[in-house]
Amino acid sequence: MTDLLYTDVEESLRSSVRSTLQRSLDEGLPARLYDEPDTDVSALWQALAGQLGLAGLLVPESLGGVGAGAREAAVVLEELGRAVAPVPFLTSAVIATTALLQAGDEQHLPTLASGERTAVLVLPWTARRGAWSAVSGSAEPVAGALGADLFLVPTTGEGGGTSLRAYGRDEVELEPIVSLDMTRPLARVTVTGQGDEIASGAGAEAAVDAALAAGAALLASEQLGLAQWCLETTVEYAKTRVQFARPIGSFQAIKHRLADLYLLLVSAQAAARQAAGTLADGDLRGAHAARGTHSVAPQGAAEQQIAQAVAQAFCSDAAVRAAEEALQLHGGIGMTWEAPVHTRLKRAKADQLALGTPDRHRSDLAVLVDLPAS
Repeated sequence: MTDLLYTDVEESLRSSVRSTLQRSLDEGLPARLYDEPDTDVSALWQALAGQLGLAGLLVPESLGGVGAGAREAAVVLEELGRAVAPVPFLTSAVIATTALLQAGDEQHLPTLASGERTAVLVLPWTARRGAWSAVSGSAEPVAGALGADLFLVPTTGEGGGTSLRAYGRDEVELEPIVSLDMTRPLARVTVTGQGDEIASGAGAEAAVDAALAAGAALLASEQLGLAQWCLETTVEYAKTRVQFARPIGSFQAIKHRLADLYLLLVSAQAAARQAAGTLADGDLRGAHAARGTHSVAPQGAAEQQIAQAVAQAFCSDAAVRAAEEALQLHGGIGMTWEAPVHTRLKRAKADQLALGTPDRHRSDLAVLVDLPAS
C-alpha cells in the first residue's frame, strides 16, 4: 500500500521551496499579470531552477538532474499551487520532461535540467492519457508555450503512425490566447519547421500518454496546495474580521462551512498523495526492472490509472469549492481586485479543465473499475 505520509526529505524540500517563493515572488505579481501580461517572470523560475534544481527534479543524475521522483514533485507543486506561481514547472519539468524520459532522450534533457531551456508538450491543455490526437499544423490552447524554448509535437509520421518531434523556437509560430488564469497563459502553436524525431510509433504514443498521466497525477497536488491556502487564509481572516462586535469565526454558520471545507481537503490530500505515490512506485518499479531486480511489489498500471482518475475527479472540484468558499467568506473584501483570492479562483477554474475535466476522469474511472453505465 502506498504511504501517504510526507517524509523528512519531502518536508525539507517543502520548506526550501516555500522560503524561496517568499523571497522571490512578489505577492501582487499574479494579479498584475492580468494588466501587464508581458511582465518578465523569468527571474522567479531561475531562482527555483538555479537555487533548488527544480527544473531537473525528475531528470536522472547522469543527465545533470536531481534524480528525484513523483512524490517530491508533488510537494513542489503543492507549494507552487499555494502561491499560484507563474513558472513552467508542471508544463516543462513534469509533462515535457516525462515525455523525453519515456522516449529515452539524452540530447535535450541536460539543458532542461539545468534550467537553461524550458519545454512544452504541444497538445490542447484539455488532452488526457488515451484521449488525444496527433497535431496537424497547429494546436490550441497550449499551456506553457509562450515562454518555451523546445516544443514536443506528436504528429503523424510518413507511415501513418505517430511521430514525436522536437522543434526549436524558430520552427514554430506562437499566438497568445486570452486565458482565465494569466499565471499560466495559453497560446496557439503552429508548426513551421521540420524538427527532429525523438520517438515514433508505439514509443511515441507511450511517451505522450506517460507525460499526460504524470501531469494529471501531479496536477492534483497543485490543486491541493491551492485549496489549502484558501482554507488557511480564510480561517485567519475569520479570526480577525469583526462583525457585530464579534469575530466572524465565532458564528456557528461560519464554523460549519470551514469545518466542512477542512474535511473535504483531508480527502483531497489523500487522493492527491495516492496519485503521486502510485506514480512514484511505478517509476521505481520500472527502474528496478531495467536493472533486472524485482524488489518492488507490482501494483500494475491499472492502479496508477485509478488513482489518477480519482485524484483529478475529486481534487479539481475540491479546489474550486475551496476558492469559492474563500471568496464568499472574505465578504466584500474578497470581491476586490486587491485581495488575492480571485487569483486562486481563476487558477482553480482553469485547472478544473486542464488534462481532462472531472466528468471525463469519472468516465475513465467507471471503465477502470468495471462500473456499468446507468
